[in-house]
Amino acid sequence: MKINIRNILIMSSVFCIVLAAGVVAAEESWESLNKDAKRAKINEAAKGALDEVLAKSENAPGLHAKAYGWAAFDNLKIAFGWSGGGGNGVAVNKSSGARTYMKMGTVGVGLGLGAQKYQVVFLFQDEKTFRNFVDKGWQADASAQASAGTAGVGAQTGFVNGIAIYQVNETGLMARADIAGTKYWKNKKLN
Repeated sequence: MKINIRNILIMSSVFCIVLAAGVVAAEESWESLNKDAKRAKINEAAKGALDEVLAKSENAPGLHAKAYGWAAFDNLKIAFGWSGGGGNGVAVNKSSGARTYMKMGTVGVGLGLGAQKYQVVFLFQDEKTFRNFVDKGWQADASAQASAGTAGVGAQTGFVNGIAIYQVNETGLMARADIAGTKYWKNKKLN
């Protein structure tokens, strides 16, 4: 079977156009919501992600009980030779219930084709780590990985540098997921 480069390029271009149209439609839908509706949508997604992590990870409930606060982000990542993504989330102070709405973004280069929707949940060990994340923003370095925290898949048994990170996709809690190069910052429009 011969591989026709022209057909591959055409199919790839069509895929990118369809994918971009979907992203634009989703962004337009998001922009049409008012502030309260956006916050409500973020809160719902964050609670769902946290609940899933707490239900499916044997170590997360203990870490959450000790945590000063937590954050959850709903992300969309698109790849076509390069990758980029973005999303929204909320950081929650457990004792006061105060919420800080945030954004995230990532850009990378590498092999890949497609789109992935996922959530990232952070548990913060102490006030200093939480405040730094919220007030200064945070960029995941090359060693930052999300871990499902179950015994069979590289359990996260404690906080690393004051943070425990979990990632959830459509199929559930992920065993290992790389979030390197992702930046998190306050959403000035929603706070």
